[in-house]
Amino acid sequence: MAIEREIKLALPRDQVDAALRLFEARTGVPGRAIRLENIYFDTPALTLARAKSALRLRRAPEGWLQTFKTVGVAQNGLHERHEWEMPVAGEALEIARLLQECDEAGVSTALSDASANLIALFRTDFTRTLWALEVDGAQVEAAIDQGEVIADVNGTVRRAPICEIELELKRGDAAALRTLAAELAQALPCLAPDDISKAQRGYKLREG
Repeated sequence: MAIEREIKLALPRDQVDAALRLFEARTGVPGRAIRLENIYFDTPALTLARAKSALRLRRAPEGWLQTFKTVGVAQNGLHERHEWEMPVAGEALEIARLLQECDEAGVSTALSDASANLIALFRTDFTRTLWALEVDGAQVEAAIDQGEVIADVNGTVRRAPICEIELELKRGDAAALRTLAAELAQALPCLAPDDISKAQRGYKLREG
């Protein structure tokens, strides 16, 4: 298990180029762009959502990954949550392995209860442009995500845009995230803290 700590900032689409230039100027290199395709699972009764957790299968350049997260705490764009992530052989969940690793009793029980009735609920597909930064001795991964949330509800496809900056702490003090977020806000006053995760946006899209 790991504790994921990241700041999410909503980015207006007309400011994407400015954000790209800002990170390139700070690091001296263009960002590395990767495509991420994600499928989120739950039961028809939303067992995992009710347990404040989310289950994702991701296709990344290095292969397929499965991730189980708690909703955790989000305040002023800073998200802190438990996360279990591991590679899988292909486009299929391996729930037994997740249950072996998950050591949070409440969400582990919810995952076990849900395992026999899981269905794909929605997708988040986006391009992520990445930079590695050092901030006050901490290692931070900065990303600009552009894409969409997609949900098929009774044959009707619903879509919502994704355009945001994520600052994820890889090593060091989480105060570095706020330092970097403040630096970005000075250069891009259009940025706004975002306390809603991509998974939560998917559930809201399904609810209409």
